[in-house]
Amino acid sequence: MIYPWHQQAWQRFQSSADRLPNAWLLVGKRHIGKTEFARHLAASLLCEKNHGLDACGECSSCHLASLGTHPDFYELTPIVEDEDNAKKLLQIKIEAVRQVLDNIHLTPLRAPRRVVLIHPAESMNIQAANALLKALEEPSETVIFILVAHHRDRLLPTIKSRCRQFTLPAPNHDEALAYLQQQQVPNAESYLAFHAGSPLFDHQLDAFELRHDLLKVLIKPRLLAVLDYAAQFDRAKQPLALFLDWLDKWLIDMIATNQGKNVLFYPQYQDELCGLSDNIPIMKFFALRDEVIQTQPYGQHTLNVKLVVESLLFDYLEIVNKGKNYGGSS
Repeated sequence: MIYPWHQQAWQRFQSSADRLPNAWLLVGKRHIGKTEFARHLAASLLCEKNHGLDACGECSSCHLASLGTHPDFYELTPIVEDEDNAKKLLQIKIEAVRQVLDNIHLTPLRAPRRVVLIHPAESMNIQAANALLKALEEPSETVIFILVAHHRDRLLPTIKSRCRQFTLPAPNHDEALAYLQQQQVPNAESYLAFHAGSPLFDHQLDAFELRHDLLKVLIKPRLLAVLDYAAQFDRAKQPLALFLDWLDKWLIDMIATNQGKNVLFYPQYQDELCGLSDNIPIMKFFALRDEVIQTQPYGQHTLNVKLVVESLLFDYLEIVNKGKNYGGSS
């Protein structure tokens, strides 16, 4: 699927069909359609009647690609491992990469070539990345790699240097808002702000209610409210990464209002954020945000979610409650 805001990018791809690289690296913001773009590209490469990167949509390969069952297509993405109900770090491991590499140099079964899609590419651990690098250094004429990355700088420089890099643009505000309204997403404007202008987010009612309850705690932090919310979030069995994202965006907005700027993610709470951040040294917010950032790599890990949520909210509670004693210094 090619989203409307990527149509021009797709036309540029089609114009380069006569000089296909061994590997592409598609980069851009989260939730703008990069993976869907990559799958569309893969289907075009696999089409049995391919003419200039334009899949016919009718051949057997196109049908299999639409079902996700094409034998010459491989897709690698992190899988949440669950051992004794313990969530692990999200990574693409070397075993998964090797399993693909062991097969790709065989003669394609249906298509003119084999295609390997890896997303997000920065989730490969170092061993997996080095295994892929070896394959990129010794390219096969019948294999094309498509890497999708949210954070280009987290990839090995040697991998980036062996890929044709292509940045996919995010939609502008009007395009993103029109898409959400077409999908009949309620509160589209506030959701779009919260997701930094990226329209392809998961709209989950349970998560929305959890976030709304967190905001009530952040606006009026109290000890019992913190304890109750930590227990509530833990019972919801949501990944810690979700809470960390919500809190991080709130802290970014508090830093913005502390400096007299407009908020980015919670525009409907501009007044509340201004009142909370007033008279608090800005470094207090930066210090707490550092704690959040340091915890983010473990957003899917075997941590005690309840204790982590409590700890971060206790630190937030202390900062806000002591704000009146800071004498307005910043």
